[in-house]
Amino acid sequence: MKKLIIHSVALALLATSGVAAAEGRLLATGGATNVEGAAGGGLVPWAVISAYTEDDEVGGTVSISRAQVDDYRLDVTAASFSYRNRLEVSVASQIFNLENLGTELRQQVFGLKYRVAGDLIYGQLPQISAGVQYKRNTRYDLPDAVGSQRDSDWDAYIAASRVWLAGPFDRTWLANVTLRATRANQFGLLGFGGDLNDSRKLQVEAATGMFINRALAVGVEYRQKPDNLGFAEEEDAMSAFVAWFPSKNVALVGAFLDLGSIAGARNQTGYYLSLQASF
Repeated sequence: MKKLIIHSVALALLATSGVAAAEGRLLATGGATNVEGAAGGGLVPWAVISAYTEDDEVGGTVSISRAQVDDYRLDVTAASFSYRNRLEVSVASQIFNLENLGTELRQQVFGLKYRVAGDLIYGQLPQISAGVQYKRNTRYDLPDAVGSQRDSDWDAYIAASRVWLAGPFDRTWLANVTLRATRANQFGLLGFGGDLNDSRKLQVEAATGMFINRALAVGVEYRQKPDNLGFAEEEDAMSAFVAWFPSKNVALVGAFLDLGSIAGARNQTGYYLSLQASF
């Protein structure tokens, strides 16, 4: 917890040190950082490109996140680089603490996202982006023991996001749908593939949110996950979040999490917190 506090202070100092985010895009259109380092919500990568870069700009983000449920804790440190509101490169380091077993798992995630077509706010098409994530376990003994087939793999996804500035109740609304091809067990933290299934499956992920005002949003996310391991059922993940964007340099997200069953431990619920600095 001490390290998390130190990182939080460092991020806050960076965000208020005069390093300016790009001025052209509207507040919150860069999203926050998801648990795998991509721009979006906490659980789901959206079609948005990180930071606030316009067609002639570069930028990026750094973030720290924590997900705490009944028997497990996930700490994530992530960074991204964005180019001309078209390309996003991200990296994330995940530490998954199995508090009930007294051990931890570690994973690295390298991501690439490209805006293919459309626009988040204007025009006929929603913003559509395609992405790929390469994931690698750096501690693999436990995933190997429970039936995982490999310690590294890649996910591919396509996401569509849209914002309506004058939606129901005279509020700004956002919706996102992501389709992901994956065989990751618990986001990849328990390896990839298993004794029940060793091929990629198409999974649905979605998010919707409403802005209370220009800086504060509430919403929900849903993430479908494959069930590859015979030793324990894997269930889908859901969250209800509050996101605050006090400026283009800072994003703070808090959420209630329901991750279902994880490695045989059922009804895993808790909280998620994330702090992001953009530049």
